[in-house]
Amino acid sequence: MRWLAHAKINWTLDITGRRDDGYHLMDMLMQPIALADVITIEPAAELTLSVSGTPAVPADQHNLALRAAEALRRAAGCEAGAAISLEKHIPSGAGLGGGSADAAAVLIGLNLLWGIRWPLERLCGIGLSLGADIPFCLTGALSRVRGIGEDVLPLGDGLSLPCVIVQPCEALSTGEVFRLFDSARDIAHPDTAAVKAALTSGRLRDVPRRPGNVLEAVSIPLRPQIAEAIDALLAAGASVAQMSGSGSAVFGIFAWKRPAEKAAARLGARWPVCHLTRTQAAPVTLLAWR
Repeated sequence: MRWLAHAKINWTLDITGRRDDGYHLMDMLMQPIALADVITIEPAAELTLSVSGTPAVPADQHNLALRAAEALRRAAGCEAGAAISLEKHIPSGAGLGGGSADAAAVLIGLNLLWGIRWPLERLCGIGLSLGADIPFCLTGALSRVRGIGEDVLPLGDGLSLPCVIVQPCEALSTGEVFRLFDSARDIAHPDTAAVKAALTSGRLRDVPRRPGNVLEAVSIPLRPQIAEAIDALLAAGASVAQMSGSGSAVFGIFAWKRPAEKAAARLGARWPVCHLTRTQAAPVTLLAWR
């Protein structure tokens, strides 16, 4: 079977507190985009993973897709194997949830291949133990995500809009970004409820040009190119532009396809990691099953 594991963007990202165990409490509006990795899963005697498309992504225990497969097999008491092939297209270290998307697609695929047939809620529990974004990547749609990622509230399909993704610099350390946030003062918090109301009503015009990501302000001093890319997207006609997740990618949302195409061509000449895509509802798409 072949799957598309879709990236995501954060329309908003807020941090509302911290648990006693150190985990940050989040409040986010997230949505899948069409940009995706391709995952092929075939029956095999052993459980293996191969990766193509980039040398930066490991094929060992550091890869969330393989860890998800092993976690599902342990939890289900399953002894079957699978040959998993991962073709990377989502930029790494970008805040686009590529690793989480891969893990979600593997959980869904192996749940079917191995005949486990657990409900989505149970897969989400396994996913959460591996990464905070995985429950959303299993659920999809426009969603409000709270807690440490376990509280996913789907809000409908959301708007399907042209989107330009730019990664203007090298990856950021997620841990360092969160540490900088913890020591920061006077961080502006997004009005997540207002952005939610605008998106669920289909009113892109009511979404602020920079709807709010509290990690953006502490990331820009580390990578000034992030601010440069946001400004370039807005200058190119984006209705909305900001950093996604903990960076270092930024996204621009356009009301129309043609301006997005022009922006992607112009910005792609400046920053090689540039993708023209769209927002959508599905987090994982089945391409073929034979």
